[in-house]
Amino acid sequence: MRADLLAGPVPGLDEALAAVDAFDRTLVEGLSRPRPELSAGPAGLARAVAGSPLADRVAEAAGKAVAGAAGEDHFVALAAARTALLGSVHDALTTRVGEATGRPRGEETVPHPGGGQAANLHLAARSWLADLARSGWQGIDHDLVSGAAPVVSAMLPDPAMRRLATLLDGFAVELAASCPGASLERVPARRWADLWSRGMLLTLPGAAALPLSGTATGRLLPLGVDLQEHATAVQAQVHAVFEPADGTAPRLVRAGVSVPKPDTVVGAGLWQLLRPHMSLLAAVGDGCSMDLTDMPVTADGDLVWDDGQARRGDPADAFATARVALPAATDAATVPLDRHPARIAVPVFLEGYEAGTDDDGTLTFTVAGHALPVDTDRIPAAGPLTPEAVAASGACIALLRWDAGTYRVQPLAVERTVRKKAVALHAGGWAGGTADKAGVRAEKAATDAVAVLRERAGRLLRK
Repeated sequence: MRADLLAGPVPGLDEALAAVDAFDRTLVEGLSRPRPELSAGPAGLARAVAGSPLADRVAEAAGKAVAGAAGEDHFVALAAARTALLGSVHDALTTRVGEATGRPRGEETVPHPGGGQAANLHLAARSWLADLARSGWQGIDHDLVSGAAPVVSAMLPDPAMRRLATLLDGFAVELAASCPGASLERVPARRWADLWSRGMLLTLPGAAALPLSGTATGRLLPLGVDLQEHATAVQAQVHAVFEPADGTAPRLVRAGVSVPKPDTVVGAGLWQLLRPHMSLLAAVGDGCSMDLTDMPVTADGDLVWDDGQARRGDPADAFATARVALPAATDAATVPLDRHPARIAVPVFLEGYEAGTDDDGTLTFTVAGHALPVDTDRIPAAGPLTPEAVAASGACIALLRWDAGTYRVQPLAVERTVRKKAVALHAGGWAGGTADKAGVRAEKAATDAVAVLRERAGRLLRK
């Protein structure tokens, strides 16, 4: 990988982020009566998209917002402008990543917008999000935040609405934990504005639909598992190289599974919640490939996993896949709504680097004379991979991300030498089960916790 290409400045990036940050500061205090010095936020968005198809709508919305008279449609327009700006940042950063990896990129597809009017629940969600924007993060209280609960409860039974419902549920939990907003010493302005903007756009008809591009038949070679945990949910996302059976070029794909979780289930116990929903996790833990037959795949490379269309294949070493198959694999394109710098997660393979620490103690990999920070905070406790193992490694399968103004690598697996032998450690090494003492203890604790919760739920239902 050409790490030197990741070090240079990206033209226009600072200006785009400055416009986003100015608008986010307006959301901190609210858009019901923005102070004159905060009116630059909406106006900055309008100037930034002046040459785009959004120009007229955003200019009108910015004027209404500055006057404290913005309606729900105006908030949607502002959310769209903010999302478009961050999308341009995403595109510039991924272009630079493509130059560094030298891999081809898949063809972009433009999804067809859904027709018809928004459902009543979509309108209810949009109304709640608009109230949040008017009050601002410093104006939230429990009465305002609790307004999401009936909307989420009504959405969850409908699979088509579950994507928005999950976002609103997690967002409301974060806001509730920070109430009252007036007492907050620090506001996560970028994160909450991200969630607000995405929620607003998901209330549009068809925005949450998965744009399928066809089916996948061939061999799936896993690279690693990215485990993401929230207070109320957990997600495992498997990054892999897919080799089509028809002999066409291999390409990068993902397969994910998300489940709700109680806060008592942590560490290796998370796999118990995830494992029953995806056979791929057990195959990853055992170091095996999967043979797929007509597996649906979205336009941006996400497999819509169905265990009935997959069977376990031959053993497949992830590091062999990274060395041989990954360099020729086509990177997946990103659908417009998902274009955000925080969502950049590109599989890369690093070897022959020097591990060290910078002045603030951050672990770095020096590749061809250029230091890349290593995001050890993203290493999950639900696996055998540790920051110490990463620091002692000589080869690494990682996700290249962009955070806090720089590219970083998130290790998914490393190779280190132990007694003159190469030993591999994977973040998802316990996905299929483990004999490790710490992992076994965590799995048992999770079993006990889930059993207690099920018993209590059963008693409540019987009453």
